[in-house]
Amino acid sequence: MAPQNEDDWSDSDDEVGSDVETAVQLGIPDGRIDAPADLLDATVSRIGGHPAFLRAPPPLESATCKNCHQPMQLLVQVWCPLENSPNDRAIYVWGCARGACQKKEGSVCAWRGLRYNQKYAEKLARRREKEKAQEEEKARAAEEEAARQSAPKTNPFSMKAMPAAASNPFALGDQIFGAAPLAPVQPQDSAKHQDELEASSDGDRDDDSSEDEGANELADRLASATLDDSLEWSKAPAYDPMYLSTVAEYLPPARKMKIPAGAEIVEDDEDKKGKDGGWTLEGYENSIEVDHVFERFTKRVGYEGEQCLRYELGGTPLPFARDSIFDKLFPTPPAPPLPVTKADFMVTPPQRRTYDPSSLPPCPHCRAPRVFECQLMPNLINVLRAPAEGPRKPLSDEERRQEVMRALRGERAAERVGMEWGTCMVFSCEKDCADPDTRGGWHEELVLVQWDD
Repeated sequence: MAPQNEDDWSDSDDEVGSDVETAVQLGIPDGRIDAPADLLDATVSRIGGHPAFLRAPPPLESATCKNCHQPMQLLVQVWCPLENSPNDRAIYVWGCARGACQKKEGSVCAWRGLRYNQKYAEKLARRREKEKAQEEEKARAAEEEAARQSAPKTNPFSMKAMPAAASNPFALGDQIFGAAPLAPVQPQDSAKHQDELEASSDGDRDDDSSEDEGANELADRLASATLDDSLEWSKAPAYDPMYLSTVAEYLPPARKMKIPAGAEIVEDDEDKKGKDGGWTLEGYENSIEVDHVFERFTKRVGYEGEQCLRYELGGTPLPFARDSIFDKLFPTPPAPPLPVTKADFMVTPPQRRTYDPSSLPPCPHCRAPRVFECQLMPNLINVLRAPAEGPRKPLSDEERRQEVMRALRGERAAERVGMEWGTCMVFSCEKDCADPDTRGGWHEELVLVQWDD
């Protein structure tokens, strides 16, 4: 249903266009984590807190700032297993909040953790076997149908077409109209239906055969993920832990505009995806004072202001501003050649940019391309809170004068605490590669940061 112009009035709610759901999942804060079991459970997505690992804790150097060489705080941990993968999977993103490290490479990092899930791997194997059997059955049925269609036609009224061993030669009606008795239902039909029901339930990664089995599995998982195995991780600085819940992104429908008769319509919907899966952007080279990329960012984010994370594996990132990273991900297309004569004078249409991930470096482990997975949003900085500190004692006049002098010399910038990025985009391995020996892994992924100038 086409959306209506806001200037039009109607007393029928049915005529108003509904919001459009996108493929993006939004991560929003959902209260403080107080339960010890949830703090140690890697399947619980979170904002802040200490990480819960799928396997043995990795070295603390994984979360060390490359500038100040100090441990960084966990920003988000996202539980994101792939449906067709036998591995449990989580994404971890760390960031340094020291003022001297802002706008420097190495102050934000992301890691991908994998753990082989034997139980889910067996479910995948059974489901693939059943899918293969169904495909073979369909192919066999197609061959039989093709053979039946290509069989020579016979004349049912010809006595030669009647079987020689017909018991009743006067039952010509049965020969013509095929009044054959119905075949009884075979017992294996119900068994096949039961297999199909089991196959439909195999897609659930957390489906357990019983509650006791699920409780035992959770206990084993918590025991293997406890932070007691690594005293360094438990003593690392951390923000207050909060639950990270996901909701679907909804955008209002585009307003219907009155277009003069005969005018050419050029679609430029900011939320429309092209055939190549990219997000088409218009070139803004004709505007110097206004950053239209930032305007589009704030407009899109404004529909759900609480979002701290945008997740769309294999999707398109939402650029924060026009900078070198924007030019890298959304390169300028080659402009058409300019005319050299007045007779060929023409108006050059505005350039349009499309998301192109080919400029990203491949995965260093398997050389597969990297794809966009998620990005951190500015509201995350507002949500993250450091552990409560005691009240600061009043400064004396001399101490206050020293504070001013240090600020004038630029020394306060190094001591300032707070992150200044606009968005952090995480790009992960398209094949989700794992270590061949352990069928798990701990791999660093690519992070591109657009800073808030």
